[in-house]
Parts: sequence; C-alpha cells; structure tokens
Amino acid sequence: MKITFLGTGISPGVPIIGSDHPVCFSKDKKDKRLRSSILIEKNNKKFLIDCSPDFRYQMLRNKSNILDAIFITHEHYDHIGGLEDIRPIKRTIPLYGLRRVINNLKKRFFYIFLKNNYSHLNTFKISLHEIDETCDSFLFEKKYKIFPLLVWHGSLSIIGFRIENFAYITDASKIPNSTIYKLKGVKVLVLNILRNQLKKYIIAISDTINIINKISPNKTFLTHISPMLGFHDDVEKKLPNNIHLAYDELVINTKYI
Repeated sequence: MKITFLGTGISPGVPIIGSDHPVCFSKDKKDKRLRSSILIEKNNKKFLIDCSPDFRYQMLRNKSNILDAIFITHEHYDHIGGLEDIRPIKRTIPLYGLRRVINNLKKRFFYIFLKNNYSHLNTFKISLHEIDETCDSFLFEKKYKIFPLLVWHGSLSIIGFRIENFAYITDASKIPNSTIYKLKGVKVLVLNILRNQLKKYIIAISDTINIINKISPNKTFLTHISPMLGFHDDVEKKLPNNIHLAYDELVINTKYI
C-alpha cells in the first residue's frame, strides 16, 4: 500500500496569512504545509481521505488524475473545501462519511446535487454513502474492508479510517479506548498531535506519545501540524525513533515497514 501525504498542515495552512511566527518564514520545504489530506494507492485503486481546499493543486503536484473513492473524516472546511474541484475527474466517485457529514455536504454543495441541465453541474458524479457511527466495518467494492475509527474533535464526534495495517486519524483531541482497541495491530499510524486549546505543545506531544505507545504501531507519522510546534527538523530530532513528522509529498509504502 502506497501512501502520499498531499498536505500536512492545520486549517489555515503553513505559512499562515499575516503570521509573524518564525516557522512561517522558513526556507525549508518541509515547513510549507498545505491543508491535511492523504492519497492511498492499492491494487491500482486510489482512495482519498479528505478533500482539502488545496485539492486541485495537490492532485496536479502529485500528477494524479483518477480517484476511486473519497473518505471524509468530518465536515470542517479544511477537510471538504476542494470537493468542487473533482469536476474534471470523469467518473462516478463514491464518497463516504457520517450521516451528519453527508447532510452537511448536501447543504453546502447543494448545486452539485441539483438535477438540471447546466452542463458544468452535470459533470459532477458523486454517489453518497452514509457511515453509521456504530458501524464496526464496511466493504468498499466488496473486497476492501474499511474500519471507521470514532474519535473526538472537541465535542464533535469524527472518524478516522483503518485499511488493513494502516490507519489515519486527524483533528482528534481524544481517542476512546474502544478505538485504541480497533487500532491494535496497525503497522503504520498517521495521527495528529492530540491537543485541545488549553494544552501547550510540549504537553500535547507527551500525551500523543502515550497514546501511540498504547497502540504500538511500527511507525507513526504526525500530521495536521501547526507552525507553533516548531521547525520540522528541530522537532524531528526530539521525537522517538519510531515517530516522525510527516511533510507534504512524503511517500511511504507500508510493505516495507
């Protein structure tokens, strides 16, 4: 399974407009972060997790022009803002999300789902698939088993996804024990830094490492990164050997981990 990090930044991206934080002026490419999203490739299939406002550029940069499915973690703009830019992909794309998320998309992108004769709208071909919060797993194309991973983003319930020995979670402030149990056995974990508004980053990193140790993946890559965390290379040096900061355009192959 090949994983490409299309973006690894927080909701405003990095650098942030108007910010005077030193990381926002970094010359290091790894400190330049588009909004968080990943592309999974397996058996000639391509799955997108979250469709960020930077989707168009991310796909062009990655030289990708095909998608077989989209999985949405939650309805915040930095995770769905690029949906209109799937228009040039000339196929029906199944999109999976919680019922609340699907209903939100129908309202915010109502023009995508209108049945009319406008040619530019007729090019949208999305089939919507609701995921029940209590669902243990579901099958995509009757052969790819997907495990939704319930986590908390403040007071909002959102989901990550596990496919085989790979799991992706972003925006979580708390991971319930039931989800930690479902993560047992993963080889590669992608996780945000578990932080609420009151936590300093040094505490948040410590809490995140404690959760990672409970799950015990072979490798963990941290995403959804703020400039407040610090410069990529400085933070990377302080992390345990099996935990790394992800960065835009990083490619990993779970086969070799």
